[in-house]
Formats: sequence, structure tokens, C-alpha cells
Amino acid sequence: MSAIERFDLVIVGAGPAGMAAADTASQQGLKVLMLDEQIRPGGQIYRSIGHTPIQDRSVLGPDYYAGEKLLAGLNQASLERLQGATVWEVREDNTLCFSVGGESRRVGFDKLLLATGAQERPAPFPGWTLPGVMTCGAAQILLKTSSMVPNGPLVIAGSGPLFLLIACQLLRAGVEIEALIETIPRANYRVALPELAGALRGWRYLIKGAKMLAEIRRYKVPFYKGVDQIRAEADSEGNLSEVIVQHGQEQQRIPCRTLLSHQGVIPNTQLGRAIGLEHSWDEVQLCWKPVLSEQGVSSHPDILVAGDSAGIGGAVVAEIQGQLVADAAARSLGKAGMPEPQRAGLKQQLSQQLAIRPFLDKLYRPAEAFIRPVDETVVCRCEEITAGEIRGLVELGCSGPNQTKAFCRSGMGACQGRQCGTTVSALLAEVQEKPIPDVGYYNIRMPIKPLTLGELASLNSYTEQRD
Repeated sequence: MSAIERFDLVIVGAGPAGMAAADTASQQGLKVLMLDEQIRPGGQIYRSIGHTPIQDRSVLGPDYYAGEKLLAGLNQASLERLQGATVWEVREDNTLCFSVGGESRRVGFDKLLLATGAQERPAPFPGWTLPGVMTCGAAQILLKTSSMVPNGPLVIAGSGPLFLLIACQLLRAGVEIEALIETIPRANYRVALPELAGALRGWRYLIKGAKMLAEIRRYKVPFYKGVDQIRAEADSEGNLSEVIVQHGQEQQRIPCRTLLSHQGVIPNTQLGRAIGLEHSWDEVQLCWKPVLSEQGVSSHPDILVAGDSAGIGGAVVAEIQGQLVADAAARSLGKAGMPEPQRAGLKQQLSQQLAIRPFLDKLYRPAEAFIRPVDETVVCRCEEITAGEIRGLVELGCSGPNQTKAFCRSGMGACQGRQCGTTVSALLAEVQEKPIPDVGYYNIRMPIKPLTLGELASLNSYTEQRD
């Protein structure tokens, strides 16, 4: 077996942070390898950038096409890039294993950058597993990659910027929306008010949100605000037929064939947790985030994190962080790095972009009904475990998420807790009257993605694969 090929920097993820980091690192003369699960770079926000079948650029909007500049920089950068590559293990000897094309390979690194982005917040509610119920992010993937839109009658429920954005994009694409259901708790407006000064520094985002609301009003879409709970109901064949909206004492039934739901996004920390990086609980964003230095260095000195996987900030923030973290990696490896004025300018831009985040985080904090759902709600989709079953485990002596694996197999499905982990922790904390950090989260083990025996048996060095 030939020696394992080593890279100065291996980047996992080709979203805004990964693309910006790859371009910056290559300019600093680093030997870079980029690995990304998708067949094309762009991440979620810039998915299929440069290849989307949508011809009318007004449908997806200018923010989407801002990714073309990043894509051009990536295509011109001097690096090795593998699309459709799934990283499934990172080892203590600074090597990692990944699968591509049905075969597994192993490479070494001096520095590893996790730019794995965000995932939609798991926010279960009664009926969310019915055929016809999907997330807003899933609808965006279909729109960007295949120019496909959901079947009507269509209802969109949730909160956050993506909730408004997907509504506008679908309306521009000619889709009729039966109703928009906003689930922002009324108390959130009062809680977010003290952060208004910071929000005004991010006035461009406020104007953008106001424009989207005005656009929705022009289409005269029914808009329900202050909704406490939603419930999806099925017809006699088991398919989605209507959504029941509860606001206060009032209840309303809205017929629909497709329901899109969204309760914000949280960092995708799965790979970092499997490596064993230190994480802390963010009570405002209601999520776990890796503990990082100002330069993006994690609790492991050779592993860095940038973009939404470091904490939700959006595409522009991710791009800036990608540049800064790649520059920090280059300097730690003995390269000159970018000029100090350029670095200072990027840090100033980052501060300006993040100024609005405390306001948005408090305004769009999900309602309790989506954090700690009612007992009948399926929480673990892989093993079909309900919220009531999770709550009942405490009486049997279960005190943490890892014990639920032994009690009911929750968290042992193919997703390894991606879709149930935050909810299981919240439910156990509720019953035990403990803070969520005291309850903890699942221990994630390698491999973090499903792996065939054939892929495992084919594990070899990256050099041998290319030879």
C-alpha cells in the first residue's frame, strides 16, 4: 500500500463558507482538498448555482445569484475537488475516510475545516409524518434543482426568513398558496424589542423582509398570525387533506394537499460531535454550537469550523468566515496570509452582518409546541417513537438521550438523531425539570453516515485511487 496522501487543508462542505475558504486557501499556496456530498457546489442557499433549470432569474432572486461570484472563484482556484463525496470518519492521526462513487478512500490533513452548514430545525407536530407534509428547505431543493413546485392546495406554516422567502419564490413561479400560517409567539416581539438598535445596523435585512411581506400582500394570500399550534390531518387513504390551525381559543380548518413547515435552522454539528469537539448550548437559538476561538479553531487544534455549522449567520456571514478561517489556517502553517488591512476589513464586515442576529434569534425563537410537542406526536421518525413514549421513559429511570437508545431505540436509526436529537433532549429536560445542557445530547459515533460493506472493504489511500 502506498503512503497516504496528505493535504495542508481538507475542507468538508462546498457551501458559501467552504467555497470562500477554498479560494482563499489556494491563493495562499496551500494544498487543498474539498469534499462535498452534493453533485455540485453551492450548499443549500446556492444549490445548483450555475446549473439551475429556472430561466427567469426573478424567481429565485438576486441573493441566490450572488453565489455565481463564489462559484467562479472556486472554479479558478488551484485545488482538488470531489463532489458526491461523503465523509464518514475522522481519525485521531489526522486522517479521514470518505466514500465517492461506491468506494472509500483515506487522506491525511494538517488542518481540517468543517463547513457543513445548517439543517432545518426538527420541529415535530401532530401529522408531520403524513405524505404531503415536507419542509420549506425540501421545497427549495426541488425548485432550484428540478424547477418542480408542490401540488396545491398549498399551505406554508412556520417562521423565519426562509418561511417568507420560499413563499415569495413559489408565488413568482406561479404557484397559488392557499394560506400562510405564521407561528411567531406574540411575546417574541416584546422580547426582541431591546435588540432593535442592533437590528437597525442591519437595516438592509429589515428592508428585505419588509419587501417580501409587501410582495406577499400583493398576491392577496391569506395570512394567519399568532398561531399557537398546527395539526395535519389525513384523508381515508392516509394522505394529507387539511391542516388545523389553533390560535388562542379559535380553530380553523384549511384544506390542502401539501403543507410546507419551517421553524428556522440550526448548525449541523453531527460530524463535529462524532469527532468529539466540545459544544455548548445556545439558549437563544435553542441549539448546540461548537466552542470556537476567534480564528474558528475548535477544541481540537487542527480542526476549524466556519459558516452556519459554527452558528447561524446566513450566507454572507458564512462567506466572510470562510475567508477568515482559511487565512488563519494558512498563517498557522507558515504562510504569509492576507494583508492586515484586508483582514481588518473582513472582520468589520462580519461585525456589521452579525449585528441583526440577536434581534432575529429572539424574534424567531420557536413556540413551545414545536420544541416540546404533545404526547401523540411522532418524534423519532426512524423508529416511530412518540413524544409521550420519550416522556414516559423518565419514570423507568432514563435520564439522558443516550439511554433512550437502550430503552426504545430512539436515535438509532439511519439519521443517528439528526431529526430527533434536539426534541428528545428537550422532552427529557422538561420531565426532569432540568436545563437542556444538563440532560445533554446523543453521543455520535463513526461512521456518521450509512456505509456498505463494499465501501468499507474498498478503503484505500486517495493516491492509489487516482493512480
